[in-house]
Amino acid sequence: MRITLLTVGKTDIAWVRQGLEMYVSRLEHYVPFSLKEMPELKGVSALTHEQIKQREGEMILRQVAPADEVVLLDEHGREYRSLEFADWLGGRMARSGRDLVFVIGGAYGFSDAVYARADGKLSLSKMTYSHQLVRTIFAEQLYRAFTILRGEPYHHE
Repeated sequence: MRITLLTVGKTDIAWVRQGLEMYVSRLEHYVPFSLKEMPELKGVSALTHEQIKQREGEMILRQVAPADEVVLLDEHGREYRSLEFADWLGGRMARSGRDLVFVIGGAYGFSDAVYARADGKLSLSKMTYSHQLVRTIFAEQLYRAFTILRGEPYHHE
């Protein structure tokens, strides 16, 4: 099983990028992990939010294989405590040979086609975070989940 974090747009805030890179390097010790940052759309000032979501959705769907399990990071997704998320992740790894793709969309969310393709939705919080910052937050939670699954002394509860 491989895990991919697929994002719309690059991480261009230096300190956010550094944190993301740190957790990506840590994750590579636990699972084949990759970060795929798709470029933001250019020349969108004349487009509606729906048109932007549609075009971003087409880019997202081109990056996802038919056999992938796709989980959207979405404000309407299921919230987990860290231990619950680790349990969910461990179950996916034990039951499924499918690659797992977590997707962080653009500023306006996901198109209907992306929602239709998704196998699940996950919310990190009821609060809203910047799309760049949520990458690092999620990578840290994914790392935390692996340390919980391995019984390593990173998570305290």
